[in-house]
This record gives sequence, C-alpha cells and structure tokens, in this order.
Amino acid sequence: MAEQDLEPMRHSAAHVMAEAVGAIFPGAKFAIGPAIADGFYYDFDLPRPLTPEDLAAIEAKMRESVASDYPFVRREVSPEEARQIFADQPYKLELIDGILAGQESEDGEVTGPEGPTTTDQRLRTERPTLSVYTHHTFTDLCRGPHVERTGQIGPFKLLNVAGAYWRGDEHRPMLQRIYGTVWANQEQLDAYLQRLAEIERRDHRRLGKELDLYSVSPDVGAGLILWHPKGAMIRHQIETFWKEEHLKRGYELVYTPHIASEEIYKISGHLEAYADMMYSPMDIDGHPYRAKPMNCPAHIRIFQSTRRSYRDLPIRYAELGTVYRYERAGVLHGLLRVRGFTQDDSHIFCRPDQLKAEVNGVLDLTLFMMDTFGYTYHAYLATRPAKSIGTDEEWAFATNALREVLEERGMPYDVDEGGGVFYAPKIDIKLWDALGREWQGPTCQVDLNLPVRFDINFIGEDGKEHRVVMIHRTVLGSMERFIGGLIEHYAGAFPLWLAPVQAVIIPIADRHLDYARQVEAQMKAAGLRVNVDARAERMNLKIRQAELQKVPYMLVVGDKEVASGQVAVRTRDSGDLGPKPLGEFIAMAREAVAKRK
Repeated sequence: MAEQDLEPMRHSAAHVMAEAVGAIFPGAKFAIGPAIADGFYYDFDLPRPLTPEDLAAIEAKMRESVASDYPFVRREVSPEEARQIFADQPYKLELIDGILAGQESEDGEVTGPEGPTTTDQRLRTERPTLSVYTHHTFTDLCRGPHVERTGQIGPFKLLNVAGAYWRGDEHRPMLQRIYGTVWANQEQLDAYLQRLAEIERRDHRRLGKELDLYSVSPDVGAGLILWHPKGAMIRHQIETFWKEEHLKRGYELVYTPHIASEEIYKISGHLEAYADMMYSPMDIDGHPYRAKPMNCPAHIRIFQSTRRSYRDLPIRYAELGTVYRYERAGVLHGLLRVRGFTQDDSHIFCRPDQLKAEVNGVLDLTLFMMDTFGYTYHAYLATRPAKSIGTDEEWAFATNALREVLEERGMPYDVDEGGGVFYAPKIDIKLWDALGREWQGPTCQVDLNLPVRFDINFIGEDGKEHRVVMIHRTVLGSMERFIGGLIEHYAGAFPLWLAPVQAVIIPIADRHLDYARQVEAQMKAAGLRVNVDARAERMNLKIRQAELQKVPYMLVVGDKEVASGQVAVRTRDSGDLGPKPLGEFIAMAREAVAKRK
C-alpha cells in the first residue's frame, strides 16, 4: 500500500485514539491529531502525566472501536455551530478562529524536529470550510480524509509520549503528544517495529552514555557538549584526518576568535537576517560583541589583510571553528541539535576562471571522506530560490559552473529547484547510513553576497581590481552532528582507526600481569591505544565487558602466551581468532589503522 493510501488510515487512527483518551480522561482538552510519516499523533491537555499503563489502556479502547466498525461521517457546519460543538475545547476554538481568518487548516500545524509545517500547505491559499468528522460518540474539527469505517484501520501500535508546546511556541501550554503507527498488515507493522528497535539500539544518546563518550550538564547549559576522553579521542582522530587531508590539498589552516564585534555581523548581514539565532550582545569597553554564529566574516578579513594578486589565487582557508547559535530547548537533541558546535569550515577565494576546478577539488575531497567513513551518498544541485539577491547573470554563471562540474564528472544528481540559499546556488550531498536514513551532509556554495558586502577583490593582470568568487563548503558539517550520526551509523562499533580503545589486554591470572604490561608497552610504543584490565575479575567477565564497550580486540594472555611471546586474539565481531605472535598482531593492527579499514 502506497504512503498516500495509508494517510487516511493513519488520520483515522488519530481520531480513534482521541476518542479512547476522552473515554479514559473525561474533561480532556484536545488539540490537533494529524497523520505523519509512518504513523500519527494527537496532542492532549490532560490532568496528569501519562504512564505506560495508560498507553496500554488507550490501545485496548482503540481496539474496541476498530472491532465495532463505526462509520466516519463528515458534515459541514457553520462557525456558530462549530463553536457550540467545541464550547469546552479551547484549543479547537482557537483553531476555528484561525480557520476563519484564513491562517490554517482544521488540523492546525504539525510541529516536527525541523520546526512547524502545515499538514497541507495548499490549504493556506484557499478559503477553508469548516467541517467535522464523527465516529461513534467522538466528533472532531477536521478536513479529512478518513477511511469509511473504523474497521478499515490496519494493525497499529502506540509508541510513546512526548511533550509538545501548543503551536510549537515555548511560551504556550505544554501538551502531551501520543505517537502511534499503523500499517496495512501485520507484516508491515512488525517490520516497522523491528526497525524502531534497531534505531533505538543505535541511538547515539544511549550509546554516548553507555560508551562514556559525552554528556550534557545543566550546570554548563543545555545544548553544550562535554566531550569525555573516549569521545574526545574519536573527535581527535577525525580532526587529525581532516587536517592532514586539507593540508595535502592546498588548504591553509586558520584560527579565529569565538567572539567578535557586532559591526562585522552588520556588514555580513547576519545581524539583520539571523538575529533571532544569535546570542545577546555582551558589552566590552562600551561596544557590543557577539558569540560568533559563523566563521566566514573572520576568514574574509584574513584574506583582506593584504592586497591579493591574481597570481595568489586560489586561496583556501580551513578552520575547525566553533560557533554558537540559539536553538529552542524543545528541539535540542543529543549531538544532532546543539547550541555550540564546531564546523569543518572552509572558504575558497578564487578567480572566475578557477571556479570549476575548485568545485571539482571540493567534490574530490568530499567523496574521499565519505567513502572512508563508509557512507553512500547522492548529489543535489540546489538552484535559485524565489527570494534571492544578485543578478541573473551571476546566478547563471554560478549555477552553470556547478552543473557542468557534476556532468563532466559523470556524477548522478537531482535538481532541487529553488533549494539554494538566498545568496547562492549549491551542491548538497545527502548521506545514507547503515539503516538507510538520509542525513544532510557536505555542501558547496558559490557565494554571490559576501564578496559584494565586503568588497572582496584581487588585482588582475590589467592592474585593476576584480571581484573574487567565494566558495563556502563543509565536508563533514559540524563535528557534533557528524559524530552523532557516525555513532548511529556504526552502532557504536567504531572501526579500528577511530576506536577510542583499540585493544584490551586481559591477563588470566595475577602472575600474567607483568607480561600483560610488557605487551601494553610495546603496543603503545607502536602508536596503538590499549590498556590492561588488571581487575580481580573472571576472564570471561572481562571479555564480555570489553565486548559491551565495543572494543575491537581483546588480547588474552596466560601461561602459553607468556612462554611463546604471543597473544590470544579475540574480536568483538568474530570471537576467538587464536594465538598470534605479538609482533605479527601489532603489524596487522598498524596496517589496518594506516589504511583506515
């Protein structure tokens, strides 16, 4: 069954769920209940927090309604009648007022992780009619569509409860949102629930805690990440790899301050366009300063610190620059949505005739990095949006350059019509992880805005000033988001070159401890990250705990290994590999690290 065929069923399930909640909680206040991707939800204002036992009771009531096969009956009503029907439902009354003002549909707004969107954007351009749907004793303000009868609702499952601000506004009441899913048959439902279980197994927030990678402290602040030693080691390895590859490809590393005068953001336009995402100014010697939301203005000033000749170009600056942007508390999510994050930022200043070659270089680096981390990907050419700056000629030049690079490489891509930013067309690379989920990945933008705002020029062969072409690009995005996604992609089982602890040495008895320490010393001298588990615990327990910590190798040493200068090798995936000479194992491990296998 196609997704569009499932939508009426899911919408109907939301109504059946609301009926069940109303039966269990008389006096419940109903907000909105749309169908969403893979399921449905409904928001409620209830007298107490819901429990898992409540979800079981609600689900049982829903099954009674489905078994009774009640018809869904639609009818149109006048505004006055609608207000009478929902006289004791304040959220419905607010929706009615919004509908009559032409501002929304009967189902209101759907607030997802990326912010509020409407259930059907087309409704905003129409004069909506008031309609209600009734099944059994429950009537809801709704445009539909629905299935004909409750018995046509397929196998379903209530999943969880979450908090949701009314209208997505943190200053409005906090409601309880019940999520559920419904499918055409039991096989599809079981497959979906299995997928959810796998997503939970890979959740970077759970793994981050279990593997001791990072934390967030309310004393430090929401959305501000504290990297623990193991998480910091993973980040260090990625950043070292990133720097080495950039230096090989002609980039120069720069560092810029975490704060800057507000004046620079007036010139760049960030203060005008993104003030609500920036933190409040701080007074320094009577002048307002801001925590930086972007790295580009500072990179521009480095470029402009001296006159540049056409012979100097291209100039490629790269920085792992930490920036700060305000995100509402309700959307913060582990490492994926934070308030302070480090971008793998780069800005390229080049001549117009160098643009295609520079974009090619960006794609070479991008695809090399994605292949190294084991991602599949797809390119999108994002073109001029409805609201933009710059001339038609500038947009055509930049867009054609990006398109020609993709086509000359023979790189498959789709066109994202109007998907560019207001100042630039771009190439976006979307990633697919081990579960087939799509992630926003690298991006390459040709900037038509900042070179004008900052008057960024070079001296040409004719001795006159010419405008530079500026490229913004990130390969990984933010380190926080990238590592969060990587934790889920690998399910916490990092490849050897990234694993914070590459091997644990396990002595069978105390008499083997001295040899274990010798093994540790030799491996550390070879540049490997290892430690000895010297606890007075059983060997099998130590092995099991190392596996749970997803350590790639466990090296067991006993009498035989001490006598032969070997280690008994176990892996987290393949189990016992048997004894190997220590030198042979070190050589094998070093080769795997060097090749980033």
